[in-house]
Amino acid sequence: QVQLVESGGGLVQAGGSLRLSCAASGRTVNRSVMGWFRQAPGKEREFVATISWSGGSTYFANSVKGRFTISRDNAKNTVNLQMNSLKPEDTAVYYCAARESYYSDRYYYRRDDYNNWGQGTQVTVSS
Repeated sequence: QVQLVESGGGLVQAGGSLRLSCAASGRTVNRSVMGWFRQAPGKEREFVATISWSGGSTYFANSVKGRFTISRDNAKNTVNLQMNSLKPEDTAVYYCAARESYYSDRYYYRRDDYNNWGQGTQVTVSS
């Protein structure tokens, strides 16, 4: 099992930036694929970004491609989501997720592929 705690959410104007962090702990953190998902009111939780446990492979939802980047520091057991050029439609609760993987460059983008979740952090983008 991996325990996850998100931070960095807040209120920002459209066009601004935020950096979300996810602090991970647990026996298999360094062999875990990490992902970010988000859920807006009344909507399903949707995929945002993912990174392999080696850090060598990343994948993004089309809606955030070119605006968001994901990175990890395995020495510090953290994963970051840098969000630039934010839009009102990015408003949501953002969740960090993790799952163990045998392959160093594998990533996952389906919600059901993940078995560890954080509590979420609110991001609000005003127009």
